[in-house]
Amino acid sequence: MEFKHQPTVTLAEVAEAAGVGESTVSRVLRNHGSFSGKTRERVMAAVERLGYVPNRIAGTLASTGSRLVAFVIPSLSNIVFPDVLRGASAVLEENRYQAVFSVTDYDPGKEEALAAAMLAWRPAAVMLAGCEHTEGTVKMLRASGCRVVELLDLDGDALDIAVGFSNRAAGRESAAFLLKRGYRRIGYVGHDLNRDTRAGKRFSSFCETLAAHDAPLVAREILAGASSVENGRLGLERLLARTTDLDAVYFSNDDMALGGYFHCLAEGIVIPSKLAIFGYNGLDIGRATPQPLSTIRTPRVATGQIAAQLVVTNAPPQAVDLGFELIEGATA
Repeated sequence: MEFKHQPTVTLAEVAEAAGVGESTVSRVLRNHGSFSGKTRERVMAAVERLGYVPNRIAGTLASTGSRLVAFVIPSLSNIVFPDVLRGASAVLEENRYQAVFSVTDYDPGKEEALAAAMLAWRPAAVMLAGCEHTEGTVKMLRASGCRVVELLDLDGDALDIAVGFSNRAAGRESAAFLLKRGYRRIGYVGHDLNRDTRAGKRFSSFCETLAAHDAPLVAREILAGASSVENGRLGLERLLARTTDLDAVYFSNDDMALGGYFHCLAEGIVIPSKLAIFGYNGLDIGRATPQPLSTIRTPRVATGQIAAQLVVTNAPPQAVDLGFELIEGATA
């Protein structure tokens, strides 16, 4: 049977069916302003009967105070940014804000285009990852009049609000931990450091710390594309094929480190006595491996929660350092 598209039910039709004015229907649906319990019951009964779906976007544009918060994030391929969104969404929903998001794939040009598209909706705030953006993105954000929140990085000058931690400090502490454990022949496996600037900062400070202790990085394997378990396994395989005497490997994140862990299991490389593995992010799956992953745990959910709270309270410009936690684990 052919599907026939039904005309969209309008706010005016709901108001007529409920016997109230359109402004009353709007107040009931937004749960804001004065109306009686009986009026609410009539309106909601009409909404259900007619199958009305409120146009939240149109309502936002028509109002003087936007309730949209736009997220422009690099990736959804691992749990990092979904964790941030989960933390932020809970706070935003509680305060009757709506979150919308787009994904840049770590492409600065794409971030600029998506930021422009999001700003066209006149959001209350735009949240982005990191401190590095194109000149065009920065100009648009500064001219937008909305709040700007930069997430998961404090190693730079914030445009407005920044919430996260120092990636350079995370790199330093990772190197210091491995050096303290006696490792001196250390290698690195990572993904595209030019696009993922936060990973680049960690790697840079990691190498600086090793060099300062007369144990410079021995070898590296940088794979094109996004981080993944598969790339971590391939990266370690290639690294060890070239450099057989490493005693520890630092990975750009836990996805990559887990790939390295699986490579060691497959090849009979005993962890950590033959090779130590250290990651970054503190993903839950890293605690579930036979040997819990040695890593840095980042406050991703808390970053989203606090960023959203600062937006809904219209807090002044500031940088909030949430720090991070070094997890000793059992792979180093």
